Amino acid sequence: MNIQIKNVIKFFGKKEVLKGISFSVTEGKCIGILGENGSGKSTLFGVLTGLYKGQGEFSVDGVDLIKNHRLRRKLVGFVPQDPPLIEELSAYDNLRLWYSKAEIEAQLKNGNLAMLGIGDFLKTRVSKLSGGMKKRLAIACSISYDPKILLLDEPCTALDIICKESIYSYISSHLKNGGTVILASHDVYE
Repeated sequence: MNIQIKNVIKFFGKKEVLKGISFSVTEGKCIGILGENGSGKSTLFGVLTGLYKGQGEFSVDGVDLIKNHRLRRKLVGFVPQDPPLIEELSAYDNLRLWYSKAEIEAQLKNGNLAMLGIGDFLKTRVSKLSGGMKKRLAIACSISYDPKILLLDEPCTALDIICKESIYSYISSHLKNGGTVILASHDVYE
């Protein structure tokens, strides 16, 4: 799978926020987008996922995912900086929006949910979860349909080492299985 991002441009009003962003990445690889806060990393992901209208191309093997919404939804998983979870529900209930009961059970035994440590807080209401738990749960929800491309926006910001290790373990596993990760961060060490 060959992924090309070509000449992505985004304006907010008259201000050009993204100025011809281009790069490529291949299957099984992770690419990092490093930039300070406010540099446009989240905006780029917004354009790539269709949350924002912009110009440019996001193609996989020559097919433009910006134009092909159906294929984009099938191939791309997105974890935004702030996890989009339903705070009033438990972690389990949030997962049930994406997984069947049988899938949750199987994943908790030896799948991605186990790797992310979701079983430790499955019955806890999201509003009571720590930032790291919410981030891991958001990743779990975004990978329910096994997307080949993951866009992770600041996946480990302000997380403790245990949470970071869970997320890094999942990323390594995803890459070993032929997935691709595009990770945005302001942290050069990440």
